[in-house]
Amino acid sequence: MIIAQVSDTHIARRAADADRRAGDLERTIADINALDPPADVIIHSGDIVHNGDREDYARAAAILREARVPVYVAAGNRDDRESLRQAFSPWACPVASPGFLDYAVEDFPVRLIAVDTVSPDSNKGEFSPEHARRLIELLDADTTKPVAVFMHHPPFVVTVGPDPLNFVTAEAMARLQRTLEYCGRVAAVFCGHVHRSTGGRIGEIAAMVTPCTATSLRKGYYPPHIHTLPVYHLHRFDLAGAFATEARIVAATGTDDAAKGAIHESGRISEAFPATTGDLRAG
Repeated sequence: MIIAQVSDTHIARRAADADRRAGDLERTIADINALDPPADVIIHSGDIVHNGDREDYARAAAILREARVPVYVAAGNRDDRESLRQAFSPWACPVASPGFLDYAVEDFPVRLIAVDTVSPDSNKGEFSPEHARRLIELLDADTTKPVAVFMHHPPFVVTVGPDPLNFVTAEAMARLQRTLEYCGRVAAVFCGHVHRSTGGRIGEIAAMVTPCTATSLRKGYYPPHIHTLPVYHLHRFDLAGAFATEARIVAATGTDDAAKGAIHESGRISEAFPATTGDLRAG
């Protein structure tokens, strides 16, 4: 099974770089569509739009509908739950009623569970006892398959960037960690939010953060020749029951003259950019 993950697209029609943000997502979806072997599914780990605006969701949804494989989305701190649900339910967010956007996808060898970590009072994540109850209910609905959980906020201490804790309290993050560990079936956790590639662990569970799809907002060190090239993650589930994560650089286009020729076989998986060792650095 291959999962393509994008995150933090921050679509905003009034932003000075509005077309660049939308173009980054369009190019990323086109690249995913061209994968061989193909991805099985795309997950978007939140901050789909920047201001919770319905017109921005409509633009994001139109781009994501171009995908040739199923798409599922999680809510980020910049998202508006109800506007997101209206734009993406049921095809990419199978939640019929207002409220938390937690759900499970049962169509693959690995169950996908979206966890809503949005706090109404902070850009950091929240995970209350009620959140824990809902996640346990989703985890216990099927005890036969491994699980991949996707959410916006990384539930581990982030050792790169200015803020190591991305939840409102250390207690909230610890509660989420305990809930993820309790069933023993969570194979991996996929996140966004910090706009850079990094990774961590929750006990025996691998946790990975994909970089910001919007190249103008991406953080961390990138060689100059890929400043304008989106990067996303491919998560491959193997027969041993674990995920291997790779960073994929979206191919340069005719508008990326400085980048063309600077990357061998632009668009392939590049071993020079490991996804699980912090910022992307030249090899």
